[in-house]
Amino acid sequence: QVQLVESGGGLVQPGGSLRLSCAASRSLFSRYVMGWYRQAPGKQRELVAEIRNGGNTNYTDSVKGRFTISTDNAKNTVYLQMNGLKPEDTAVYYCNARRLWIGPENGAWGQGTQVTVSS
Repeated sequence: QVQLVESGGGLVQPGGSLRLSCAASRSLFSRYVMGWYRQAPGKQRELVAEIRNGGNTNYTDSVKGRFTISTDNAKNTVYLQMNGLKPEDTAVYYCNARRLWIGPENGAWGQGTQVTVSS
């Protein structure tokens, strides 16, 4: 059973930056799709970014050019660098690990980390 632990959330002013980390309990990145999702109050959970073996990445349109997903294989950690944060980025951010042939709902989830963008 894969375990994921997120960290790095917090309160930041608009235009600021945060880096989220997701530490996996074992080596995953060669066989799993790693993703960051977020859920704002009253809204459905949505994909923010994902990365696959080989470094292929995918971002939701609203974060393109501002967020960057990356992995550190030696540390079994996936990161989400968030720059130019906006109030609409406020949400609980979740890390997900899934096999390529299944949907994220059937993958492993972390406990979530709160990101609040406010002045």
